[in-house]
Amino acid sequence: MRIARTLAVLVLALALEGCAAVGLALVGGAAGVGAGAGVEHTMNGIVYKTFDASTNELRFATLKTLDHLGMPVTADEKSDAGWKLSATATERTIDIELQQLTDKTTRMRVVANDGQIFFKDASTATEIIRKTAETLQDDRDAAKNEPNRKRKQT
Repeated sequence: MRIARTLAVLVLALALEGCAAVGLALVGGAAGVGAGAGVEHTMNGIVYKTFDASTNELRFATLKTLDHLGMPVTADEKSDAGWKLSATATERTIDIELQQLTDKTTRMRVVANDGQIFFKDASTATEIIRKTAETLQDDRDAAKNEPNRKRKQT
């Protein structure tokens, strides 16, 4: 019964692949947690994560991460929803949108275009989000330790 249900979901997802919302809902329901660690993947290679950080805090962590990964930033501009960043990697363009949800919550959307318009590199996009989360945490840890360091010096 479980195999039949899984097959039915896959057949429906393939049949409805032009309708991303329906296909994603079907595949997401079948996959369960699958994406892991709060990172959401779409069928077309776009990767999302919501952070408990202000837009500026996440922007600085993203810029630091792109620099650490050796991906030169080609655009960094304010948008109506937050910020838009672009970077490059070998035969890839990386498009990042930071959408302010609240003063302390920001959604990050990463698309790594792999040469051609229809080919996305979801693993690179996922790694950018993962590394940005690490950078954000490292920056927060350093800020917490800063008062302790100042006290020890005096």
